[in-house]
This record gives sequence, C-alpha cells and structure tokens, in this order.
Amino acid sequence: MNFLLRISRGIDWLNERVGRVVLWCILIAVLISAGNAIIRKVFDTSSNAWLEVQWYLFSAVFLLCAGYTLLRNEHVRIDVLLHRFSKRTQIWIDIFGLIFFLMPAAVLIAALAWPVFMRAFVSREMSENAGGLIRWPVYILAPTGFALLALQGISEIIKRFAFLQGLIDDPTRKRQQKSAEEELAEEIARQAELAARKQVERGAGGQA
Repeated sequence: MNFLLRISRGIDWLNERVGRVVLWCILIAVLISAGNAIIRKVFDTSSNAWLEVQWYLFSAVFLLCAGYTLLRNEHVRIDVLLHRFSKRTQIWIDIFGLIFFLMPAAVLIAALAWPVFMRAFVSREMSENAGGLIRWPVYILAPTGFALLALQGISEIIKRFAFLQGLIDDPTRKRQQKSAEEELAEEIARQAELAARKQVERGAGGQA
C-alpha cells in the first residue's frame, strides 16, 4: 500500500501542476475576449481566429482540469442518501462508483477520442470558418483530459482503500474552499511579487 500511495501522490502532483498551469487559460481567454471586442469596436475589424482561440482555451480549462477538479473533490455531487450512511459506507460507495462508472467512461472516451485527433493531425484539418484555426490542437484535449481524469480516478481509489486501512486521513474532505478565480488571483500576485523581487535583485547586482 505504501508503494501505491507513492503512485497516488505522483498522480496528484501531476494533476495539481496541470491544473495550476491551465488556470492561466482563464485569464488569457478574458484578455483575448476583451481585446477582440475593443478592436472590433474601434477599428471595425476582427477575425474568427480570435473567437476560436477563446473556444480552445475554454476547452482546455474544461477538459484538462477534470482530474484537478476530482483531486480537489469539487465535482458536483447530488447527495440524497449518502450522508445518512457511515463514513466507511460512503467510502465503499465512492470506490464502487470510481471503479464501475468513472474509470470505464474516462478510458472509453479517451480511447474513442484518440483516433479523431489522429485523423485531424494527419490531415491537418482546418476550421471551416474563414480565418479559422487548425483543429488538431483542440482535438488532443479530449483524450488528454480524460486520461488525466482516469489517472486521478486511480489515485482516488488508492486513497480510499488506504483510508479504510487507517493509513491516511479522509480523502473526501475538500482540500480548500478557494474558487478557481481566487487561486488565479493568488497565482498572479505571487508571480508579480517574484518578478518585483528579481527586478530588485538585478538592480542591486548592477550597482555592485
């Protein structure tokens, strides 16, 4: 079980890193949308490419963050009866759902989406819209996103069995209550602080 928990921590680390990187797509999409609107109003010109890149970025957030969302236990749950059971029963129900519902669906969708991506990649499929973008970069998001979700499903199964053995704390407890927007704002502030610190260090080095 200790070996499996190391695998679980590795999967968690992967989806944590992917999630934090993809969060920036939200800001980029907002900036592109605002910039496109301003250019359209001021210069009376635009391009379908700007619209499509926003769709691509939204798709990246939606698909690539599926595993990250499962890691944070933020997927929507409709709990009518589950809260009435003991924690161990809830964990067993989770394990059943992960093994027999999430895993087969994620693996099947990833497998079916891969040939779609390959056909678009080989043919260099382009958007049918004038000025549109090449399609394969967005097609690869589906198999990649569901593969990450399946990996996180494996991690969650491992953690639930470890919890039943008393090796770890409750894995269903939400890790934090911050929204994606709050996380992004904190990351922007952190990056700005790092940039300012580097600027100061460069200035100090130049004076020396």
